Amino acid sequence: MSEILKRSISEHADSLVKGEYSSLELTRAFLERIDSTNPELNAYITVAHESALKEARESDERRARGDARGTLDGIPYAAKDNIAVRGLRLSCASRMLENYISPYDASVVSILRDAGAVLLGKTNLDEFAMGTGTESSYFGRAKNPLDTDRVSGGSSGGSAAAVAADLCSFALGSDTGGSVRQPAAFCGIIGLRPTYSALSRMGLVGFAPSLDTIGIMSRTVDDCSIVLRATAKRDALDSTSAQFPTKSLDGILPRDLRGKRIALVREVMELDISEGQRIAHSRAADVLRELGAEVSEVSIPSLPASYAVYYAISSAEASSNLARFDGVRYGMRTEGMESLEEMYVKSRSLGFGNEVKRRITFGALILSGDYKKDIYENALRMRARINFELTKAFSASDVLMLPTSSGYAYKAGDLKDELFDAHLKDDVFCALSSLSGLPSISLPCSTVRKLPLGIQLIGRAFEEKTLFDVAAHLQCALN
Repeated sequence: MSEILKRSISEHADSLVKGEYSSLELTRAFLERIDSTNPELNAYITVAHESALKEARESDERRARGDARGTLDGIPYAAKDNIAVRGLRLSCASRMLENYISPYDASVVSILRDAGAVLLGKTNLDEFAMGTGTESSYFGRAKNPLDTDRVSGGSSGGSAAAVAADLCSFALGSDTGGSVRQPAAFCGIIGLRPTYSALSRMGLVGFAPSLDTIGIMSRTVDDCSIVLRATAKRDALDSTSAQFPTKSLDGILPRDLRGKRIALVREVMELDISEGQRIAHSRAADVLRELGAEVSEVSIPSLPASYAVYYAISSAEASSNLARFDGVRYGMRTEGMESLEEMYVKSRSLGFGNEVKRRITFGALILSGDYKKDIYENALRMRARINFELTKAFSASDVLMLPTSSGYAYKAGDLKDELFDAHLKDDVFCALSSLSGLPSISLPCSTVRKLPLGIQLIGRAFEEKTLFDVAAHLQCALN
């Protein structure tokens, strides 16, 4: 079954309909591969053997009765371990929540459960989704299947590694500042950050609520489209969710890209990116021209500042959001303390790792005194400016194209003890769509030393169909 595990969702669905194999056989094959591979890769924190096999049997029984629920019925997938799944651990890769069992499903998980999808387990991540290589995980880093000495990206590195290593058909991640797209680029897969509010955030442990989005990771662009179509629903339990126009995803893939206007961002080449990434970016632009697209150039002057803006806003929101983890309401509690204040301090000191403490402390600082006006309020003004510049850019284009990161996956440990400047280099390209709420998709565009480089496409709000059309053609041509 090893080659079968590499198939797309559509291919699996077709084989299940034809009876070439059952969901139970497919699920067992994935679980066997997880059992043999995960001890080395550390992509999963929790593997749900019993419940996965039970869900697969139920899918086969429905199919035998002629009651299959659609394309995703019987398809095995994984979810990042900051997304709630009833009865499974919800650790956020933190000592603070090491033994917490979720009493409910996140809305997206509930939708997939209703669609008949089979959950294989929960994947590794940076602690509370704060990091770029899963190196802040309390359970150890998730390794890149293409080179285990290198990171798989972050914070959704476990989900990316699971898809790239054929440990699931697709995976859910979360994207705050690039946490789906950057690991997708590092592992050579597809990573989609949908329009903000397209997928419900109910059941996603919050990092920065105005930026957080559940994302989708898969082998093909079409797989992302299938999962988005199934999961993009208005949720009464999430006041920020919107009614996604899922019918807009219908339609046949155009034969070429004639009529599509693709814009390159002028400021990209002014930033610190590798020579290989520069060449890959230029090659992708040439391919788009060959496919019939009109390729031009736009200016987004605030691009170089976008990561600083993201970091300030996300840290401020995190400092407020994570206040609930105090050893009383949520999280581990130290014993034998003489006062409530001492218990708070000890519980949070032992429960949180260094990266989380760093961001909480910085966020609390910039929300206090004069720092609030000088840093936080300025960051909000810069966010509005970035949105204005993006609106202007889209007045003359349908899609923006820029690198996903500055280069390929770095070696484990290279950035572990570095602060802002080191992470700026890899995350600056992803911050634009995070701050604006616009949809973006990363796809592999080239390789250097057998390691993938990613290209990123950004579209208008709720116009994922345009992104999928361009990305599908580009993926096919580049491969």
